[in-house]
Amino acid sequence: MPEQRRPVLLAVDDDDHVLRAVRRDLSRAYQERYRVVASRSPAEAMRILDRLRERREEAALILSDQRMPEMTGIEFLVEAGRRFPGARRVLLTAYADTSVAISAINEVRLDHYLVKPWEPPEERLYPVLDDLLSDWESAHEPPYQGIRLVGHRFAPATHRLRDLLTRYRLPFRFEEAEPGDPAVPEVVLPDGRRLARPGHGEVVAALGLATELSHPHYDVAIVGGGPTGLAASVYASSEGMATLLIEAYVPGGQAGTSSRIENYLGFPSGISGVDLTNRAMAQARRFGVDVLAPVEARRLSRAGRACVLNLSDGKEITAATVLLSPGLSYRGLDAEDAARFEGAGIYYGAALSETESCVGRHVWIVGGANSAGQAALHFSRHACHVTMVVRADSLASGMSAYLVDEIAATGNITVMTNTLVVATGGADRLEHITLRDNRSGELTTREAEHVFVFIGARPRTEWLDDLVRRDAHGFLLTGPDLGPVAGLASWDLPRPPLLLETSVPGVFAAGDVRANSVKRLASGVGEGAMAVSMIHRYHSES
Repeated sequence: MPEQRRPVLLAVDDDDHVLRAVRRDLSRAYQERYRVVASRSPAEAMRILDRLRERREEAALILSDQRMPEMTGIEFLVEAGRRFPGARRVLLTAYADTSVAISAINEVRLDHYLVKPWEPPEERLYPVLDDLLSDWESAHEPPYQGIRLVGHRFAPATHRLRDLLTRYRLPFRFEEAEPGDPAVPEVVLPDGRRLARPGHGEVVAALGLATELSHPHYDVAIVGGGPTGLAASVYASSEGMATLLIEAYVPGGQAGTSSRIENYLGFPSGISGVDLTNRAMAQARRFGVDVLAPVEARRLSRAGRACVLNLSDGKEITAATVLLSPGLSYRGLDAEDAARFEGAGIYYGAALSETESCVGRHVWIVGGANSAGQAALHFSRHACHVTMVVRADSLASGMSAYLVDEIAATGNITVMTNTLVVATGGADRLEHITLRDNRSGELTTREAEHVFVFIGARPRTEWLDDLVRRDAHGFLLTGPDLGPVAGLASWDLPRPPLLLETSVPGVFAAGDVRANSVKRLASGVGEGAMAVSMIHRYHSES
């Protein structure tokens, strides 16, 4: 165990000769399992104990001399016990004070007393301390040494950090903060560092997950780390291209939030979006892909034949080609006051970080497509009941048949069709929702603490301005969908755009963000691979 994480044996005595002897004997027998600390005064010893408690370290045994100028040993051990109730407390005393020590055992629950001198320690010291430390170890629950997140469960900022750590598959312990604590949310790292109200980039950097750029110029820069971007990065890097993957949040995209994907080829028992994403990330890193996350692409421009990307962290990246696969953003719930409760009862996507909060509760799912069905089945294994609010006449109109059948066979899922959420309400967190029956117009208000929304999405293409042509809904036009390119100022090649090439030569688009694409995981992965072959062709022409 690292030295600073070993439980502490603390000895306190104002007599230097005695203190050296105690420290020597403790170190000789216990230094491999414990950290031996010595102090000449009770005041200093209290400060040591306070620091240990602040750092969430443990004191296993505290030995104190009885006769000290600032306070007696018994008084000190009483105070020490308030800081570390489980620590074993031993009084060092002269023969004349044994009656005081015996009284202390009964009155203040002192664990033992030792009469000075204790030579030889093998007979008069170690047997006593061995028993006490054995008792302490058997009753002791080691403190949690991993990442801790301190915050308010229904605060949006806390939810975002919970989601970030969950998506990165970083085990952490959540601790409810005291009301009014100005430092929360706070991430406490295993080495003791505390990040108060950190941004996502600060957390990623502190955990050593940030990537340094290894190339001054890239063959291909991929914007968006969903399945499409991940597939393209694996294929491009495996074929020798210098590849950069830029993701605004956590690699995986919307697929990464899916609790279970059951219709993806090769996984007959299904796979979670997080697991699939982590496998893809492991492949990408093995082939040498540089990954920047969480970093947003803010602007795309051209410098001759090169593409230039300006990023949210201040970096400027140049690449011979760019693949745009930034994916989609969930559409907001169009209900009164809904924006006020985002991250405080209303969540977009499966929000697997909130699963623990939903155990034994009633969960509401808004939406009727596959992602909503997968979320309903996931939460049905944890919540007491799941209610799906669906605008359509039935689930079959927008959901795969296998999911419809599974939902029908799950006893604690109720489906409300022809229904909309029209209002939300509560104080600091969501407490109730108002539903409208589209057939009768009837309004009903129901208690609701956990609402997960899956009602469509919009492409993340606003940052491209007018450089790349889009359709009326913001989806990127490619290949034949662009129509004649003779009049386009941005097109200067003698050939027409390739199938996945945008209105800017060397800039490609794939996946959900491309106009008229098939919005399915497998097709997105396929387009990512297809885009790489077209990027190869573009390089060969240049």
